[in-house]
Amino acid sequence: MKLATLVAGAFGAATVLAGTSALAQTTLRIQTHYAPETVSGKLAGQFVDNVQAMSNGEIQIEMFYSSSVVKSVETFDAAATGIVDCDMSGGGYQTGKNPAFQFVGDIMGGYSTPYQQLSWLYYGGGLDAAQQLYNKYDMELIGWWVYGQESLASTKPIRNAEDFKDWKFRSPPGMETKIFEKLGASPIVMDFTEIFTALETGIIDGADASGIANNMGMGLYDIAKHANFPGFHSMPSDHLACNKAVFDAMPEHHQRIMKVAMESLALRTALTFEKANAEAVAQLRADGVNIYTWSDEDLQSFRDAAQATWPEFATTPEAKALVESHMTYLTQLGLVSE
Repeated sequence: MKLATLVAGAFGAATVLAGTSALAQTTLRIQTHYAPETVSGKLAGQFVDNVQAMSNGEIQIEMFYSSSVVKSVETFDAAATGIVDCDMSGGGYQTGKNPAFQFVGDIMGGYSTPYQQLSWLYYGGGLDAAQQLYNKYDMELIGWWVYGQESLASTKPIRNAEDFKDWKFRSPPGMETKIFEKLGASPIVMDFTEIFTALETGIIDGADASGIANNMGMGLYDIAKHANFPGFHSMPSDHLACNKAVFDAMPEHHQRIMKVAMESLALRTALTFEKANAEAVAQLRADGVNIYTWSDEDLQSFRDAAQATWPEFATTPEAKALVESHMTYLTQLGLVSE
């Protein structure tokens, strides 16, 4: 009798748990600009797998790769308006909406490593400051994944700052266009997915696309036989940002899983690219691609142009607050002199 009671009690508890689990279901449609075969695309796939496994299947994610639903720059608005649920591209695409997004997307000429940049977000007050910006546009910043300094792809030599004179290249929107114009280049803003064709047809001489391993995965160096490494000009913070109403409606434990999974993705991304970029450089050299390492003097010429441009973009209260936050933290890290 006691055994039957225990079995019945256990069955009842299981039924309650199952009923609770059945109620806690979240389905998310997420778009990323990365192709599934790139290093970042594969990491995004691991993120999906982690979330689904940690939630015991309660969270199901449909990932749209290569900006297959809307253009990369339109992903944020698509999430805010419910076409998709989350944007897994980057804040830098939204500088036209508010220049403050430049300073959560890619400060340029600031941090040297992904770990420094991530530490600003989690330990330098960055997340609170950034969240106020995202919430203003009905979005919630879940986290960052930073793959490190980007490398350029070029059909012409890029040995130093002098080689940027009259150099036509694909640029993302925002502050980068101003910085490179100061160095004599001709930036052309175009969507991430259009880079390969533009290089192939000669519309551009080069491209700012991604890290050198991702660039190689996209096939850019099949056309462009010049690159720089280590990178210096750009270290974008790719984000996961979700429709705030959708995120707020998720159970607290689902929200926690998403945030922790992003922290895992951030570390895995930084570590993965340490190795992937080094392997890519070795392979590209073997394939005859010219790899240039800039001198300290040329690197400083870029930093000077970048830091001179920051105030030009700090034109809204949100942008000013973020620049001040970055400068305070960069000074603490010894990366900017007081």
